[in-house]
Amino acid sequence: MMMGAVESGPRVVGLYRYAVKGLSPEQLNEVSLVVGETVPLDRAYAIENGPSRFDPVSPRHLPKTNFLMLMRDEKLATLQTRLDPDTHILIISRQGRPVARGDLRTKIGRQIIEQFIAAYMADSLRGPPKIVSAPGHSFSDMAAKCLHIVNLASVRALEKLIKRPVHPLRFRANIYLDGFEPWEELNWLERELVIGHARMKVFHRTRRCDATNVDPETGARDMAIPATLQRTFGHSDFGIYAEVTAAGRVAAGDSVRVV
Repeated sequence: MMMGAVESGPRVVGLYRYAVKGLSPEQLNEVSLVVGETVPLDRAYAIENGPSRFDPVSPRHLPKTNFLMLMRDEKLATLQTRLDPDTHILIISRQGRPVARGDLRTKIGRQIIEQFIAAYMADSLRGPPKIVSAPGHSFSDMAAKCLHIVNLASVRALEKLIKRPVHPLRFRANIYLDGFEPWEELNWLERELVIGHARMKVFHRTRRCDATNVDPETGARDMAIPATLQRTFGHSDFGIYAEVTAAGRVAAGDSVRVV
């Protein structure tokens, strides 16, 4: 998983993508970022929860309630998934055993995954699940293409508030940083970050929803993180969004500088 506190200055301690919205993260060693884009293949696919308004010919941002997602469908967290970036074959495992495999670029491959989801998530569905995608589209919660960043020092501060361990992956970030002060990132709006060989501009604080209450390993809804933040600070913000302004490679262990 991720490292503990960093003594050699602020560093990247975790890189992740979420190839299918609502499904499990994939840890990366490095990524090549492009101006105005997110992590390659991040939220490249989503699973419609019954009919939605998504049009692959003319894709646009839609609310996450159109799709299966952890805020409402915590059972998704009990699945482990991996998308091969070259073949787009998705493998779904449960308790370490593969339970479904399909090429998301083909109709039959999508149908295999859809049939598994239809059976596994039957109690959550409003209609037949459908895997959707469009070239270049990301099913992020934000309309803008961006990266989600979390400061591990803030995670540790939150643990002290809750008096329980808090798994960092509850926050489903692309980049986890360490070596900063707790909550410092909430003051970075409109500032640029130099991360590895890339630069990005912070433009929004992340308003947390009830998805963070779900344990990312067990699927148990066992915390009240947004409510704790609201009660303590008067807001539910945790983490930040940033847009890539200069392309470059970012790797685990890279230094981070706030401009």
